[in-house]
Amino acid sequence: MEFPDLGKHCSEQTCKQLDFLPFKCDVCKQDFCKEHFTCAAHNCPFAFKKDVQVPVCPLCNKPVPIRKGEIPDAVVGEHMDRDCKYRPGKREKIFTYRCSKAGCKKKEMLQVACDQCRGSFCIQHRHPLDHGCTRGGRPVGTAG
Repeated sequence: MEFPDLGKHCSEQTCKQLDFLPFKCDVCKQDFCKEHFTCAAHNCPFAFKKDVQVPVCPLCNKPVPIRKGEIPDAVVGEHMDRDCKYRPGKREKIFTYRCSKAGCKKKEMLQVACDQCRGSFCIQHRHPLDHGCTRGGRPVGTAG
């Protein structure tokens, strides 16, 4: 043994092999040979610190926090039943501005307000002559 201080022994109890290029476990900070450097190979007691997974709700795509020892599928299922904001039957309405012209049932995505009477109208009835606007000044003629 010319270099007794060179290298390190594997920290695995059943191995103790002298390794000149040992691997250091990034969780428990012990030295291991190439056969035992993974957490599974040396039964690392702190492997749970490295293997942290957060389940994501498949409906709302938000992370669901779990406690140690809980089953992720059960927690996500409980989130879907109680706390999930996604409701498949209840969609947000896009066309919310209904035309104020009598008899017209069209709805628009954006509000089209008349400058004179301040009513909300569809694209077809947006001009004062098209919806029979009587408020404000006299309506502008058909020629402009």
